[in-house]
Amino acid sequence: MSTEEENSCCHHDTAPPPATILTPAPGTIYTCPMHPEIERDGPGDCPICGMALEPKTISAASPEDDSELTDMTRRLWIAAALTLPVFLLAMSHLFPKAPPSLSGNASRWIQFALSTPVVLWAGWPFFKRGWRSIQTHNLNMFTLIAIGVGVAYFYSAVAMVFPDVFPASITHHGKIGIYFEAAAMITVLVLVGQVLELRARGRTGHAIRRLLDLTPPVARLVTNGDEREVPLSEVKRGDHLRVRPGEKVPVDGKVIHGRTTIDESMITGEALPVEKNPGQKVIGGTLNNTGSIVMEAERVGQETVLSQIVQMVSEAQRSRAPIQRLADKVAGYFVPAVLLAALLTFAGWFWVGPEPRLAHAIVNAVAVLIIACPCALGLATPMSIMVGVGRGAHSGILIKNASALELMEKVTTLVVDKTGTLTEGKPRVTKVFAAPQISEEDLLGLVAAVEQQSEHPLAAAIVAAAKAKNLSLEKISDFVSTTGGGVGATTSWGRVLTGKLAFLRENGVVDFGDLETRAATLQAEGQTVMFIAIGDHAAGIIAVADPIKKSTPDATRELRRLGLKVIMLTGDNELTARGVAKNLGIDQVEAGVAPRDKHERIKQLRGGKAVVAMAGDGINDAPALAAADVGIAMGTGADVAMESAGITLVKGDLNGIVKAIHLSRAVMRNIRQNLFFAFFYNALGIPIAAGLLYPFFGWLLSPIIAGTAMSLSSVSVIANALRLQRVRL
Repeated sequence: MSTEEENSCCHHDTAPPPATILTPAPGTIYTCPMHPEIERDGPGDCPICGMALEPKTISAASPEDDSELTDMTRRLWIAAALTLPVFLLAMSHLFPKAPPSLSGNASRWIQFALSTPVVLWAGWPFFKRGWRSIQTHNLNMFTLIAIGVGVAYFYSAVAMVFPDVFPASITHHGKIGIYFEAAAMITVLVLVGQVLELRARGRTGHAIRRLLDLTPPVARLVTNGDEREVPLSEVKRGDHLRVRPGEKVPVDGKVIHGRTTIDESMITGEALPVEKNPGQKVIGGTLNNTGSIVMEAERVGQETVLSQIVQMVSEAQRSRAPIQRLADKVAGYFVPAVLLAALLTFAGWFWVGPEPRLAHAIVNAVAVLIIACPCALGLATPMSIMVGVGRGAHSGILIKNASALELMEKVTTLVVDKTGTLTEGKPRVTKVFAAPQISEEDLLGLVAAVEQQSEHPLAAAIVAAAKAKNLSLEKISDFVSTTGGGVGATTSWGRVLTGKLAFLRENGVVDFGDLETRAATLQAEGQTVMFIAIGDHAAGIIAVADPIKKSTPDATRELRRLGLKVIMLTGDNELTARGVAKNLGIDQVEAGVAPRDKHERIKQLRGGKAVVAMAGDGINDAPALAAADVGIAMGTGADVAMESAGITLVKGDLNGIVKAIHLSRAVMRNIRQNLFFAFFYNALGIPIAAGLLYPFFGWLLSPIIAGTAMSLSSVSVIANALRLQRVRL
């Protein structure tokens, strides 16, 4: 059941509370997702990679601070609006019919005026991070961006304001080349990446917010026979609480009065509601279906199962390393090499170059920095990711973050939940076997007539099966329910009993014969069997199960063919889990697994050097989805599962995992090709820009040519990335 569906079932006397929003708790320590050794008392940027620090602990309290996203979004839109005319003016010479005025001095001054706020205001955060990376000796992508954008802009600004400081030999049609469009475009592209990253972090927090929203805001406290509503924060261990039908259990505890059935699918993954009698445990956040109970609070606040799930999701999501780590690692070597090349170029031309030596030294050093501008390097990863994400969406694969797409290529172990992932998650009648004296349809209609009076979880599936066949349900009398056994009622056929085999034997029915053998076979397949008797004689059996999705067998075979080890972890019972695993050829099965155990099992697998993908659909799967290298949610499942996962399959079809693997491999191959293109141009262009060919041929690489080469590297990266639109999955 989804979060929305659960909420629709709840009825409170008070108006619904405002949405819970996350905020860091007082005294919160902030850390970097990529560098957990970095810890600060307040928000800020990581001194190593430049990423924004995130709180280690959260609470449900005052509004979340999204000022950084708001600021970056504002900078992006203003920068994009100003950059578009700069780009069009700079490219006007490529259009034969463009008016000459578009390439004149007025055009150049307009580009200068429009690009200045883009670089100096919109791009200011990147200059700050780049400068900090130099101060702390942790060179990263922001170092490259700051240097590339700064050199392109300030060189162009000097060319506009002081053109006479440059030698005539580097002019083109009497003008010094300018690169305002390059500086502005790089700034806009980096802003796009920052906004997408901040939005992804917001969605991560949204998953935790949905989990916190599962608990009711108030509890009904019972004292000396009186009942009153109190805030959940005031509930203490040992308090007695009333939980009415349709309400959520406020905290963890045990039933002390009353009987009911509770939907625990959010915790256990069990599709069927569970009967609760005095002395049995109940879990905070689960949904009370039918009966009114009084419970005793045993674990409250941060001790509850749901609070522990929230903390596990928070820690697991924060531990993920984004794909930017690769680019930063490359930048750590690339930036010093470029700076050294530019410095050597300047020194060489200043000491042994022709006159004017200083001008030649500046121009050639700038040419080196411009051709080494990280535009192509900055585009190499996000372009492929952007196109790959679009291609995945077209095939029903929604990718929330780049790291999930990156790691999917390397997955060696796939852990799957049973209910709603391998199966449909909707229990229904699968088999009806009737004794000779009654037809199967009459038997189903007769049992449905009796079960419609029952609160047992299996009753709804039987009544639904009868209605699907348009069977009329007769009126019954003398209905009796035996907890843990079965039900009975008087019908036009006589006294009808239905329930467990032991219950019917206790009532003198012993002649099931072949029906008992068939029941054993169905139970071995993981189905739940109800025995039926009319009078003192066996009348048949009805099996209820959660059917396996039609696409699941082919998908599991293909996953094994791709070399993945498939493991089933489920909160369902052992018999049912084994039956499903046998049908699908899954060798490793762990049943009755609680959310914390799933989470710990994923961590154990990852500790054993396996790259783990986890596929699930329930709230109970959220911690494991977040803890896995790649979390994969079924689009038909709970919203919290989808928020916690890196990949969501829209159709809830396991074949989507196969497609996601093929897509990941294609995208990562494309990224490596793009990085090659980006560095190929730099490796070829930097020596030429430095003047390597001058002693032999008298050739110098003008900054205009350097800018063209830089643009060509970007064009090649973009063209290669667009090929992903045609990749076959």
